[in-house]
Amino acid sequence: MSNTVFHNSPIGVFDSGYGGLSVFKEIKKELPEYDYIYLGDNARIPYGNRSFETVYQFTKECVFKLFDLGCDLVILACNTASAKALRSIQQHDLPPGKKVLGVIRPTTEIIKKYTITNKIGILATTGTVKSESYKIEINKFYPEIEVFQHDCPFWVPLVENNEIDTEGARYFVEKDIHELLSQSSEIDTIVLACTHYPLLLPVIKQFVPPHIQIISQGPIVAHSLKNYLERHPEVEQSCSKGSTLQFFTTDDASGFEEKAEIFFGHPVKASTIKV
Repeated sequence: MSNTVFHNSPIGVFDSGYGGLSVFKEIKKELPEYDYIYLGDNARIPYGNRSFETVYQFTKECVFKLFDLGCDLVILACNTASAKALRSIQQHDLPPGKKVLGVIRPTTEIIKKYTITNKIGILATTGTVKSESYKIEINKFYPEIEVFQHDCPFWVPLVENNEIDTEGARYFVEKDIHELLSQSSEIDTIVLACTHYPLLLPVIKQFVPPHIQIISQGPIVAHSLKNYLERHPEVEQSCSKGSTLQFFTTDDASGFEEKAEIFFGHPVKASTIKV
């Protein structure tokens, strides 16, 4: 497809698959007037266990596809891509006038307001945990906060296979939460640092003590984007406002549509695209 899809510039939202739709849903709710293009790299999921170089290469290809489709601003609605690719793309690859933002910084910037004990738990993919991105970013803003991490490799497939309300889901969620909380009895806040995980919230809440806050990123990222556009009028003015939505996937479009509704909350019409 050419970059004549829009005369102006929609906001691009990228994820390795479906999870970013849970963030996109909140962005659309907060900022309904803009045009959007969502791109899921479903043909190459999962990203969570891939090398830094591979995630960087895949993410860069998809970001530049969104640039080709007319987007001046792209949101990486994927923690793994934000952890492994965002900084390199921002520092080395951006054409003039193009911007790429991630989901980690908005969360880490405001995490202090959620914790009293200064003990934060992170539940994430293996790739995000290994990157240490949350520890680095949180300690950049708040050196006094201690960060405890645990990776949950089975949570994404549980969500994508629509096995949320199963014994298997309860088994793995209980096991992983226990392993995180066993690192410190003072953890009072848990960040769901993968965009799939909010769909498991009903199960997660069964095994997290009520005094511990559980943070989903979608509303935080949406509010941060609104704030960013207010602070950068030159970017905001280049974003077109027609309330249109387009969805692309690198895999089968009908399969994408079927699962996307679980994450987005509404029926989705998608097209297959090559990157």
